Amino acid sequence: MFGDIGALELVALAILAVLIFGPDKLPKVIQDVAGFIRKVRDFSENAKQDIRTELGPEFKDFEFEDLNPKTFIRKQLAENDDLREFKELRSSFDLRKEIDDVADVVRGTAAPAAAGPSAVSPAPGPDLLKKQDATGPDLLKKRDAPDRPPFDADAT
Repeated sequence: MFGDIGALELVALAILAVLIFGPDKLPKVIQDVAGFIRKVRDFSENAKQDIRTELGPEFKDFEFEDLNPKTFIRKQLAENDDLREFKELRSSFDLRKEIDDVADVVRGTAAPAAAGPSAVSPAPGPDLLKKQDATGPDLLKKRDAPDRPPFDADAT
């Protein structure tokens, strides 16, 4: 609650309290404030206990901090073992490496690394490329991009 108050602010508050209440009334004011905070905490704990008893025995271990969505999600993720398997699977699969391998094979610069579930077919030979020219568009041939209109910064 008061995690962002530093030592200098506390000293300033103490000096201000002494100036406002005086050194003779200050201990009584501190006791009254501490008693008020204690009563608020007791009231809060009693209200939580009443809610738990009204909810029934299946909610005995219910924590009100779980009503905060961030805390609830963090708790659910920590308890869920399925996510560990997902993280292991995710770490074993390197998408960038797979895409680079496929791009190298398509360009014909490298052969596939290993024959496995992620291996791709080898690069097409010259006979297959000639056949593609005869049957359809050549997807491996670089085409000239159409000229783009000039960029106008004032128009946007």
